[in-house]
Amino acid sequence: MRAVNRKFATILASDCVSFSKHMLENEEGTLESLNACREIIDAFIAKHGGRIFHTAGDSVLAEFASPVESVNCAINFQEAISERNKSIAANEEGAENDTKLIWRVGIHCDDVIVEKENIYGNGVNIAARLEAQCSPGQILVSRLINEQVASRIEAISRAAGTKKLKNISSEFEVFTISTDQTATVDDAMEDVDEKEDVKRDIKPTLSVLPFKNMNANEDSSFLIDGIYEDILTELSMVRQLSIVSRQSSVNFADSDDHMDDFITQFKVNYVIQGSVRSSGNKVRVTVSLIETDANEILWSKRFDRSIDDIFEVQDEIVRSVTQAILGEIELVSLQRAKRKPTENMSSYEFLLKGKEMHHQFESASNKLALEMFDAAIEADPNNAQAYAWKACTLGQGMARGFIQRSFEELLPEFSRLLDTAVKIDANDFECHRLLSAVYSGTGKLKLAVEHGKKAFDMVPNDPRILQQYGEALLKTGGTKKGCDLTLLALEYDPVPQGQTNGDKRKSDAVFACFMDDRIDLGLSLAEEIESRDARTLLCAAALAVDKFSSLNDVSWLVNDLKSTDAAGLEPVIDSFGQIDLVVQSTLREVFVDHMVPHCRIAA
Repeated sequence: MRAVNRKFATILASDCVSFSKHMLENEEGTLESLNACREIIDAFIAKHGGRIFHTAGDSVLAEFASPVESVNCAINFQEAISERNKSIAANEEGAENDTKLIWRVGIHCDDVIVEKENIYGNGVNIAARLEAQCSPGQILVSRLINEQVASRIEAISRAAGTKKLKNISSEFEVFTISTDQTATVDDAMEDVDEKEDVKRDIKPTLSVLPFKNMNANEDSSFLIDGIYEDILTELSMVRQLSIVSRQSSVNFADSDDHMDDFITQFKVNYVIQGSVRSSGNKVRVTVSLIETDANEILWSKRFDRSIDDIFEVQDEIVRSVTQAILGEIELVSLQRAKRKPTENMSSYEFLLKGKEMHHQFESASNKLALEMFDAAIEADPNNAQAYAWKACTLGQGMARGFIQRSFEELLPEFSRLLDTAVKIDANDFECHRLLSAVYSGTGKLKLAVEHGKKAFDMVPNDPRILQQYGEALLKTGGTKKGCDLTLLALEYDPVPQGQTNGDKRKSDAVFACFMDDRIDLGLSLAEEIESRDARTLLCAAALAVDKFSSLNDVSWLVNDLKSTDAAGLEPVIDSFGQIDLVVQSTLREVFVDHMVPHCRIAA
């Protein structure tokens, strides 16, 4: 096992308030102001004997040997920046080309881990979390810092109660440091996590079971699956309903399980059953809506139409079902002109055949799906869904090894397909779902959130979107909502399409619980996973240490680590640096102190 270099240090964390918003409003002026502020901050850090060990431009982490020097440094640069902002306000002519920037500061001293030029550990974690709790312009310090500096600085130190520091403590005592220049800062900070307590509405839960194929052969199965999937998608757009996922409903239909067990598992209030018979250009669709408590048919209808009218049939089914369950509501989602994939029925049939092949998750089917989507595009170059689904199928092929090309090699084609789809139809939720995934994978997290939100606003019940948007939020600070959405994806769709068990959904949920401090639930879910990956092991270990202060009480985790190569965990820890430096630091400390001693091969 390699030696761990530790030392005691004072850590200062500082961040520019609303930097992204300023960039959108005045990019040139904001960058000019940022550079000016950083010159001030960097100069005072050097003057007071500090060293910057991490910076993202609009944020700074620095170490000091002395708590007094670190606090005096913060006071000096906050006052200097305050004076700069006053001069900008006084100079109206220059205001257009300059931006007032306000900074927050958190300071804590503790034992830290030193790795080359980087520093990790509680000192870093707590300082960064203190900074995040600050009001704009404020300096917030821990009790340890306050005890060291209260009688040694000219500024005023005041108790500010306790704050919840994410992944650290629910009640952490904090103090503010203020001078005449910074005394106007409001010390009465609101706990954002408490304020953002979003309650989930209780909504009726609906399951749409796969429609039966009433034809003598399977040649038209793609059409039946397409009609079923389109209706399911339309119902998923209705915010007042909760929808059991396609895969969960399909899994039940293919099993020998009793309907009562399915209804109990997913708390289903209503079930849709249907069948489709087609002959030439004619199609018959029969649909029934059943209320599960009384086992009563609320609504039933048979449609005999031309295949060209299938979209209108789908709309009528969705309207009738929602009105039977919810009464008269305005279905904003039913704007067919914006959602109809194509007027060309040949292109539409190729699209449905491609989707049917995609859902089989096999190498040969993946290749056929790509051919079908190409045919759909050739028949109608404005079929946006064909481009989006081709991109999705390429992603499936790469992830499952059907296509021997790396993500970097596929990215240009993937991006071209999605860009084309969005240009044709900016309202295609599949495009935004996939773009969110691409941007998440390439580290462009703000764009991942933007497109994830667009997809979620369009289809709030699709578990793929719940998971993808939830992941983007978890990686950008929206941990409560991100965790809620990830857990909803698990609830609606415990075994995702193409998976044989619930490990993937539960692994995502463990990550979400770790990011949002849901310790008991996270550990419970982690224990249920059959095969735990590196990220899950790290998150579970951090949750266990948070609860028990060691891993000794979590035997299943210790057993997993005995067959784990510690070196294989380090790249995952490194990847957390793109998400949250404090979280990365927490994981590295848990890894070094608690996981490595149990691993098969020490790092």
